[in-house]
Amino acid sequence: MTNISTGERSARVSTRYHPAVIDFGCDYNPEQWSPEVWLEDVALMREIGITVVAINIFGWALLEQKPGVFDFSQLDSVIELLHANGIGVNLGTGTSSPPPWLTTLHPEILPVADDGTTRWPGGRQAWCPSSPVFREYALRLVREVGSRYGSHPAVRLWHVSNELGCHNALCYCDVSAAAFREWLRARYRTIDAVNAAWGTTFWSQRYSSFSEVLPPRLTLSTPNPTQVLDFDRFSSDEMLSYYLAERDELRGVTGVPITTNFMVTAHIKTQDYWSFAPEVDVVANDHYVDHRLADPLLELSFSADLTRGLAGGEPWLLMEQATGAVNWQPRNLAKAPGAMMRDSLIHLARGADGISFFQWRASVQGSEKFHSAMLPHAGIHSTTWREVTELGKALGSLSEVTGSRVVAEVAMIFSWEAWWACDLDSRPSEEVRYLDQAHRAYRALHESGITVDFVAPGADLSGYSLVVIPSLYLVRDEDAAVVESYVAGGGHVVVTYFSGIVDEDDRVRLGGYPGAFRRLLGISTDEFFPLAEGETLVLDDGSGAGIWSERTTATTAEVIAAYASGTLHGRPAIARNAYQRGVAWYVGTSLDATSFANLLQRAAADASVPTTPLVAAAGLEVVTRRSADADFVFLINHAEHPVGYFGGPATELLTGAPVESEIEVPSGAVRVLRIPATSTDRQI
Repeated sequence: MTNISTGERSARVSTRYHPAVIDFGCDYNPEQWSPEVWLEDVALMREIGITVVAINIFGWALLEQKPGVFDFSQLDSVIELLHANGIGVNLGTGTSSPPPWLTTLHPEILPVADDGTTRWPGGRQAWCPSSPVFREYALRLVREVGSRYGSHPAVRLWHVSNELGCHNALCYCDVSAAAFREWLRARYRTIDAVNAAWGTTFWSQRYSSFSEVLPPRLTLSTPNPTQVLDFDRFSSDEMLSYYLAERDELRGVTGVPITTNFMVTAHIKTQDYWSFAPEVDVVANDHYVDHRLADPLLELSFSADLTRGLAGGEPWLLMEQATGAVNWQPRNLAKAPGAMMRDSLIHLARGADGISFFQWRASVQGSEKFHSAMLPHAGIHSTTWREVTELGKALGSLSEVTGSRVVAEVAMIFSWEAWWACDLDSRPSEEVRYLDQAHRAYRALHESGITVDFVAPGADLSGYSLVVIPSLYLVRDEDAAVVESYVAGGGHVVVTYFSGIVDEDDRVRLGGYPGAFRRLLGISTDEFFPLAEGETLVLDDGSGAGIWSERTTATTAEVIAAYASGTLHGRPAIARNAYQRGVAWYVGTSLDATSFANLLQRAAADASVPTTPLVAAAGLEVVTRRSADADFVFLINHAEHPVGYFGGPATELLTGAPVESEIEVPSGAVRVLRIPATSTDRQI
């Protein structure tokens, strides 16, 4: 629809979402139940301390059962019932899935896959993000809902659509093709500029006019990579444009904060949330433990830290998680006793000021009937209900944590654009995947007891002692210059392999790898040597490595470790370069987990960043949130045995017990120390 540029976006209004206590909430779908059940639900919500409820997320088919005919009677009743019981409302606009009458009346709004086949109704999000017809009907609904409830005292937060782009981020229909061409025209101005950016002299792909350009539909061979990259950018911008359209409709009728729920998770990469984050009044995220990953809990912490980064370090909201199993993984594993409390408090430790679940009462029909809920099929006489009740009490005891900020001295640069580009076809090794490399770097820091802030390329790095840059394959000149300036001014940076290789057009930087960072790192690589499947290497310092190696020459850098055997015997694998007032490390291979953690501990010590590898090795995760009055130290024990921690004098907030010098954290449990501030000049 509309090309997104900074100048075209509406200025953010001053409204922000600041809960007075930690929000404890849920998605609620009363339309699935009778009014008698609503009364029971609200009584139970009050009993366990629910403060906010998300409703009307999928309400369109009930609110508008016929085109232009609206019935708000049921929603009115639910909102009034919640309000009368002191429960706030996170009100959905209801637009996330069109009703059957709309797709029957206008089948042209249905999304089309890259093979040209239409995706039909019967699931959810059956709409094309570029469709002006869908937007017309959706915004009409937003106006109706907004004007009716815009000033209702129960409404504490507006929830635009739901998980935008979860299923329909990429649409290849003719409407999307036309919108893509307009996006390209706004970005490049001329078709010659498109040809230059895409390198269309390759394979006779040169375009004579914008009218010839299509989305990257399924091809017989590998597609043009920059065309795919630009389509990813366009698709993210298109979804953001849709969010802004709904948000701006609401702006005219409400002063209540507006947001949408992000999906900062390993299996969704279609939205560049760095562009979304400035447009919401509070960053909110949905996160589900993904048992398809090698280390699901590590990814939980990774996601929470990245969500906090999107919030600029400010508190954020966990809008959805599961009490137990989900319904959409190959094996939907239940959570062990205590895991729900632990998972929730990991999010809280890493900056969340609200903990909510999907959903309140487990459904008895539909695709999500076996998705866990706060009130399970077994009812209140269940382990889940007992644990939900305990969590409500725990959050109540932690209310003073609200508004505090996480303390971190180390930053990691993370880029959705680099993720898109790195994972395209025709790369040196399909084993080098961007998110895997980000997870590996995060794990190494985590195992060193280091808390990480995530920042976007080009962000101010001056507040950090150390910056880690994993496989930033695509980087703009100006963003690389920020890193170089940071190091020149005294900063420390660790850059891993396959970084700085191409510019924003996926054009390889000439003169030797790692391109944009070659001078900063004091090395030059003339050829990549990805490893065969299962092949490993040993470095002369004893470190193990796999996946990747490269033929590198040190120019100004000190060689820290070299390959001990093979084709690259004696060649640098790890280098350290003193660059003006700072230090830049280069890791040219994929170190094993222990070696990578050891290296980052060395780089951290070099940058005077404290590490606690022994504490982390014992299974204790330690994260600090800071307010003007106190430090709140979260101690999360992942071990199968109790772990002791020295820290005091303090008060343990979950139990209320005083701590003089040492506390024992039971296996699988969490403890939170309140340590009074000792300085009147605290930076928060």
